[in-house]
Amino acid sequence: MNARPIESRDVEPMLEIQSASPEVAQWTAWDYQRVAHGEMAGWVVEENGELAGFLVARRVANDIEILNFAVRPETRRCGIGGTLLRLAMEWGTQQGAEKALLEVRASNFAALQFYERRGFQVVGRRPRYYVSPIEDALLLSTDMR
Repeated sequence: MNARPIESRDVEPMLEIQSASPEVAQWTAWDYQRVAHGEMAGWVVEENGELAGFLVARRVANDIEILNFAVRPETRRCGIGGTLLRLAMEWGTQQGAEKALLEVRASNFAALQFYERRGFQVVGRRPRYYVSPIEDALLLSTDMR
């Protein structure tokens, strides 16, 4: 397993992973190019020469926000998501962040369990936040200190 910052060459494989993960935010190639050019922080994990997952985050005031995060369905539950989240949390600590924040579909029980095992707690709800299908977003947070 090789983890590294997102580069321009990762955009197409990231779009493939995103396409296989309808529960995550559906970004455009341009959005991911912005990450590759340093407008946001982001990491990928490669396994056997193939992109297995990615995470995009940004700093917002004294917090970090996880914006998009997906792992190829056939490589889930193998430590890739945990590695990506650890990288984001380490980056947040280096940035002096006080909290890590994210949103998740209310029906995404696997993601909720993943985050709760890592210290995140539900702190709010955004009704009808997601489309296709329309669904509430749960707001999760954890202290970085």
